[in-house]
Amino acid sequence: MMNANPLDGFTVDREAIAYIGRELQRPECILAERDGSLWAADARGGVTHIGADGSQRFIGQQADERFGAGTVADGAQAFEARLTQGTLPNGLAFAANGDILISNFGTDLLELMSRDGRTRTLHDRIDGQPIGKVNFVLRDSKDRIWLTVSTRMNPWTTAAASRVRDGFIAVVDGKGIHVVADGFYFTNEIRLDAREEWLYIVETTGPCISRMRLDENASGGVALRDREVYGPAHLGGYPDGIAFDAYGNLWCTLVMVDQLIAITPKGDKRMLLDDGDPEASRVLLEKMASGTVTAADMQRAHGSVAPWMASITFGGPDLRTAYLGSLLGTRIPFFRSPVAGLPMVHWNQSF
Repeated sequence: MMNANPLDGFTVDREAIAYIGRELQRPECILAERDGSLWAADARGGVTHIGADGSQRFIGQQADERFGAGTVADGAQAFEARLTQGTLPNGLAFAANGDILISNFGTDLLELMSRDGRTRTLHDRIDGQPIGKVNFVLRDSKDRIWLTVSTRMNPWTTAAASRVRDGFIAVVDGKGIHVVADGFYFTNEIRLDAREEWLYIVETTGPCISRMRLDENASGGVALRDREVYGPAHLGGYPDGIAFDAYGNLWCTLVMVDQLIAITPKGDKRMLLDDGDPEASRVLLEKMASGTVTAADMQRAHGSVAPWMASITFGGPDLRTAYLGSLLGTRIPFFRSPVAGLPMVHWNQSF
C-alpha cells in the first residue's frame, strides 16, 4: 500500500467524462477485458459486447422489444413494469472458460451464456425453494461462484420501500448451491478484497456496506463469519455497485441519488461525483426512511451522467479507466482514475 491515498484531493471532472456505447438497455453491470472490450448487461435478454474500437453487438437468445423504447418520462406504472417484469440480466461474471454468468433479476435465475448467445439455467432453486431476486454474481480464485439474492418479495420495489431484511448470500461449489449468510437489507453487489479474506456486501436499503470474514474449513467448504458494518452506518444514499482500487479504497455508487463515493481503508467516506437532483434526492431519502416511498418518487430521483448510477468497473490497459453502469442510461460514461482498479479474477486469464 502506498503511503498517500491517491484519492486525496480527487474528484471526477465532469468535463473529462466521455461516453461509449449507444442505445444500450439497462447497462447495470459492466465487465472489462484486457483487450479493451466491454460486456454490458442488456435488458433485451443478454449482453451487449462493445469492442475497443467502439463497435457493438447484442448477444442473446432473443431480444425483448419491450425495452427498445420507454424513458424515465414514462408513467410511474409503466416505469415500474420496465424495471420489474420480463428478463432483466443484472450482475455479470466470467466463468473459468470465458462464458458469462448472468444473475437474472427478472426471471430469478442464475444463468450461463456462451459468447454466441447459447443460454442455460444453472440454478433456479435453493433448498427446494425458488431462489428469489438474484442480483449479483461473482467468481473467486478457487472457481467458487458467489451469488446475492436481494429479496424473495416480488415486485422488488415493495421490498425496497419497506426495508425488508430477507436478502441472503449463496455460494456454488463442488457440493452444489447453498446459503452461507442471510438477514441482509436488499443484498446487492459483493466484492472480495485482494487476499480474498473478507467479502464486502452492499446492503442497499441498509443503507450501508457490511463485510464478513471467509472461513475455509478442512473439508474444502467455506463459511462466512464476523459480520460488521464497513465505513459509515448510513452512506447518505442507497449503495448499489462496489469495486476496490489497488490502494484499498472501496468505490461505491449510490443509486437514484446518483453519487459516486469511496470508502478509504480507514473507513472514511469520500465524495467523488455528485450528479443527483438535490430536491428529488431529499424527498427520496425522507420517504425511504419512513417507508412511504413510491415508484414515482424513485422515478424522479436521478442524474444525467449515468441515470440510476448502479456500478463501477475498472478497465483499460492500466486498469485506470473507470466505467459507470446504470439502470436508466443508454450509454456508458467513463473517466480516468488516479489509481488503478484491483484486478478481478478474470483479468489475467485468456479465454
